[in-house]
Amino acid sequence: MDEMMKCVEEMRRTRGWDKTDTPAILAKSIIIEAAELLECFQFNEDNFDREAVKSEIADVLMYTVSLAKDLGWDYRDVVIEKIRDVEERYPSVEE
Repeated sequence: MDEMMKCVEEMRRTRGWDKTDTPAILAKSIIIEAAELLECFQFNEDNFDREAVKSEIADVLMYTVSLAKDLGWDYRDVVIEKIRDVEERYPSVEE
């Protein structure tokens, strides 16, 4: 387990969230945090609060890696599998 995942798991464990989170709760939380990320760009796409964007990206990532872990998947393997799928379905435009 990498350092980031250890930190996320420790945070969840020490707050009891590892016992109360369900896949549905985590999925809903991902959507809520993604909406908050989008909100950062709502009124001005060019002049946005970079720290707020960074914070919301962290929230989305923490919930996402937690969901993958709780479902028994390594988040890195999930991403690599998806990249391979995309590469098969969408040919590269670079030759």
